[in-house]
Amino acid sequence: MNKHQLCCIGHITLDKVVTPQNTVYMPGGTAFYCSHAIRHFNDIDYALVTAVGATEMKVVEQLRKVGINVTALPSKHSVYFENIYGANPDDRTQRVLAKADPFTASQLKEIDAQIYHLGSLLADDFSLEVIKELSQKGLIAVDSQGYLREVRDTHVYPVDWTDKREALQYIHFLKVNEHEMEVLTGLSDPHEAARQLYEWGVKEVLVTLGGMGSLIFNGKDFCRIPAYKPREVVDATGCGDTYTIGYLYQRVSGAGIEEAGRFAAAMSTLKIEKSGPFNGSKEDVIQCMTTAEQMF
Repeated sequence: MNKHQLCCIGHITLDKVVTPQNTVYMPGGTAFYCSHAIRHFNDIDYALVTAVGATEMKVVEQLRKVGINVTALPSKHSVYFENIYGANPDDRTQRVLAKADPFTASQLKEIDAQIYHLGSLLADDFSLEVIKELSQKGLIAVDSQGYLREVRDTHVYPVDWTDKREALQYIHFLKVNEHEMEVLTGLSDPHEAARQLYEWGVKEVLVTLGGMGSLIFNGKDFCRIPAYKPREVVDATGCGDTYTIGYLYQRVSGAGIEEAGRFAAAMSTLKIEKSGPFNGSKEDVIQCMTTAEQMF
């Protein structure tokens, strides 16, 4: 069995993205944004496991055509999100108009990877059993956003992660933003929240703070990552996913925490300057980092 360096597992969604400038319909979700971002780096063995309805299989075929290794599991429906942004790109109103079937441990038993990135979109995408099973084969990375979303009458409400105290013991990398960390821990200070999440079992806590940059904690040191200023803010959808996949790509390739964090931040900056997924090269990311750091 081939052991991938990095495997993202998550639903591809149908997204309606509304910004002050326009309204766009496009595929989306952690699985989509991560896969399109990392496909530009040809020095990693990456695989995607997704589940979509029949109407979205064309998106899977498009991913395969650009060289992404995709395993597509059947689902009655695809996830359908509506994201509405105000003038501040950090502010988003979201609705879920359809849900996909959750992933199961039996579906994933043949998938082998050094790092599994679970791109949860809704609270029931990945059960505790799935996390436990995959953690026996590789390191688990989780974006907390999906675990903190409850859908009621299509509207998304913030909720706490039901099994967090047990689940976090199996998670190596956890990405949260400032709102998610407060829901999980009850703490508004990023340093205190990161310490709490580490004490609950997470080995590397990634706290993204929008325009204020990000904070990474490994139980010993806090690493503060600056936010690189974009030339123009066009579309913030997928920025968090871009940050996470950039960080995991660097870590599985042998980079240290600070180097990985700066690379991830630069990827997010380049992504926010355009609609759709990150579409740059590794050289573009390095140039962004270099230019910004020369200005500090």
